[in-house]
Amino acid sequence: MRVLVVEDAPRLRAIVAQRLREDGYAVDEAGTGARAIELAAGGGYDAIVLDLRLPDIDGLEICAQLRRVGCWTPILMLTARDSLGDRVAGLDAGADDYLAKPFEFPEVLARLRALVRRGRVERPAVLVAGDLRLDPAARTVERGGTSIDLTSKEFALLEYLIRHHDVALSRERLIEAVWDSSYEGDSNIVDVYVGRLREKIDRPFGRSTLTTVWGVGYRLEGHAESAPVA
Repeated sequence: MRVLVVEDAPRLRAIVAQRLREDGYAVDEAGTGARAIELAAGGGYDAIVLDLRLPDIDGLEICAQLRRVGCWTPILMLTARDSLGDRVAGLDAGADDYLAKPFEFPEVLARLRALVRRGRVERPAVLVAGDLRLDPAARTVERGGTSIDLTSKEFALLEYLIRHHDVALSRERLIEAVWDSSYEGDSNIVDVYVGRLREKIDRPFGRSTLTTVWGVGYRLEGHAESAPVA
């Protein structure tokens, strides 16, 4: 999942971004309201973490502007202002949730998961492709009732694949969705992680649901009767 973190304090922004990356999110960062609007209006984010007080444009105005141009990405507003009036103003401006500083990261992560589940369109609480089940909130994966342990990046890649099952996805699209914009490495990183996923979700179960689409990239087959591994 891809998140935009908007915070003018560099240290706090870096801490929030790092914690989100550790939890498997692809994260882009903005230190000003103008940059936030530029990035968010382009779409592609599952959620926005937005500070209320920014040096150029108030967070309330950012919310309002994004909603006016039809950007309905869920927004979690972070702020030191904790009065009832401020919370109401934030929600009225278009924020989906409001969290006062100082905050605990487990709560930030839980609120983000809740927002992403609701999303801009209806999103199921548990993602299913055949007998493969992924629960974004509980961070669990199982196949045929057997639990599968994944790293945070493996989980993020599988989540994107299962959300778009039966669709051929290019390496570039997968990097854009699962890695953040600062990644400048080789696209072969996708091949490495696909190989790791196959060793965990397919081969132990005699399946080959994560297939290579030659000349394009990869596709996760969503039907239950998957071809056996040769």
